[in-house]
Amino acid sequence: MGEVFAVFTIRRLATLIRKFNNISLLLAASAFVIICAILMRTLEPERFTTFFNAIWYVMTTVTTVGYGDLFPETAAGKVVAMFMFVFGIGLVGVVIGKVVDGLGSFTRRKEEGRLIYKGRKHIIMIGWSKKTEIAVNEVLESDTFTDIIVIAQTDRLPLNHERLHYIQGDPTDRETLLKANTLNAKAAIIFADELIHDASLTDGKSLLIASTIESLAPDVHTTVEIMQEKHIQNFNHIHVNDFILAQETISRLAVRSALSKGITTLYNRLIRRGEEEGGELFEIKPRKEWKTYRDAFNALLAEGATLIADQHRLGVNHLMDTTIPEETRLYVICEESVYVKLKHSEER
Repeated sequence: MGEVFAVFTIRRLATLIRKFNNISLLLAASAFVIICAILMRTLEPERFTTFFNAIWYVMTTVTTVGYGDLFPETAAGKVVAMFMFVFGIGLVGVVIGKVVDGLGSFTRRKEEGRLIYKGRKHIIMIGWSKKTEIAVNEVLESDTFTDIIVIAQTDRLPLNHERLHYIQGDPTDRETLLKANTLNAKAAIIFADELIHDASLTDGKSLLIASTIESLAPDVHTTVEIMQEKHIQNFNHIHVNDFILAQETISRLAVRSALSKGITTLYNRLIRRGEEEGGELFEIKPRKEWKTYRDAFNALLAEGATLIADQHRLGVNHLMDTTIPEETRLYVICEESVYVKLKHSEER
């Protein structure tokens, strides 16, 4: 009868405790453990020679571990122990359950894209597709520091990485972009929505997303994938840094391949990160001692890199004696080890 009453009491107590908020529960459990430890230390100082021993006994009791290395001997100590049996087990058990539920809830909310991202200098990718997955893997392999935020309207992402974060929501909504901390992002890539089969509607949605980003964070480098080149003029009223022509690029590359066998291999080597020798395409900043493109070309060649372009201009070989403009971006082909040395020289 006594055991039934104790079980009933613990269940009733647990039900009442669950109605408290988490902070109140934590404070109540901490106070309960400390008070019980003080009582045990006061009532049986010879058994519990230190306050730590008393804490140890209370914790092993209320968590039902019960090692048996310490136990009360006096009647008063046993009364306190019974008090812990009836009230402490229920209280601490609920607290532990709350902690476990909280950790599980955090993981679940992160996977479902319902957490706010608070980092900085990250890359935002909008829309989930096979192209997005390839882009995510490319960033993870090429950059060991930059976080990636994917904004989409799927239940959860099939990829899992400590630097990959998901925000579920409508990318045309400012609140969704704020959750991705767009204000402090380094770049945003807008992929064409593959669920929309009309090219005009697809580019129209991309335009709306780009406009929202522009109004919220005008300094973010924005890249937009569009379906038809003629739609680029519709983006004139906003600032888009780069456009990717989805269908035209594939078609033109196929024609180039037919006319010049093997040229697609060269294109792929330029845009894809690989382990083959020959180098990859990298961006560098011009040095102060480089006055003309010839200065830059010769200096880079001596260090193992080949200058091929200035921003969008590929004809650098025709500009050798031209002064390099300020704030320009140079592109070189070199191996990654050479690029690391070049970056180190920029920072000095």
